[in-house]
Amino acid sequence: MSTDTERESQPCDTTEPPTAPCTVVWSQGRPYVLEPTAGRSRWVGTDRRGRPLALTGADLRRRGWSYRADGK
Repeated sequence: MSTDTERESQPCDTTEPPTAPCTVVWSQGRPYVLEPTAGRSRWVGTDRRGRPLALTGADLRRRGWSYRADGK
């Protein structure tokens, strides 16, 4: 079993988003990818209209997040 599969099968027991670059999480039915940038990393995805949207870790915590699209 791969590490990714193990992580995805375990429930998220913390409200802190992951910090590994290129990690994918789901929030409010949309996928977000952690992109490292100079200084601070940001979570990048799209809004409901397909426009680019960048979130901070704090934004993601407020919105709620999961490793799975169904939020489990």
